[in-house]
Amino acid sequence: QVQLTESGGGLAQPGDSLKLSCVVSGDNFSNFGMGWFRQAPGTELEFVAATDWSGSRTRYADSVKGRFTISKENAKNTVYLEMNSLKPEDTADYYCAATVMGTAQVMNSMYQHWGQGTQVTVSS
Repeated sequence: QVQLTESGGGLAQPGDSLKLSCVVSGDNFSNFGMGWFRQAPGTELEFVAATDWSGSRTRYADSVKGRFTISKENAKNTVYLEMNSLKPEDTADYYCAATVMGTAQVMNSMYQHWGQGTQVTVSS
């Protein structure tokens, strides 16, 4: 049973930084590709960032490129999303996801395991 647990969300002001963490249970984390998605109220799930099994290949949505950084620490079974220069439009529930494919996938349908989400609110 693979379980994903996100943390690090909260309230931030525009321009602030937050760092989300996602801890994954089980022994296969080093083989997983990992992704972060977000969903604002009344909108569809949106791709944010992804990394391959090694953490060396990453992909980002245009809306966060240059501001957000995804990283994977296999020794700690943890994937991070460092978010800088936050904007009000970054407000959403953020979800981490794992894919057995091991690659950096953009489509949410390619992920088999999901966390419960952590809320990020950016407001002055």
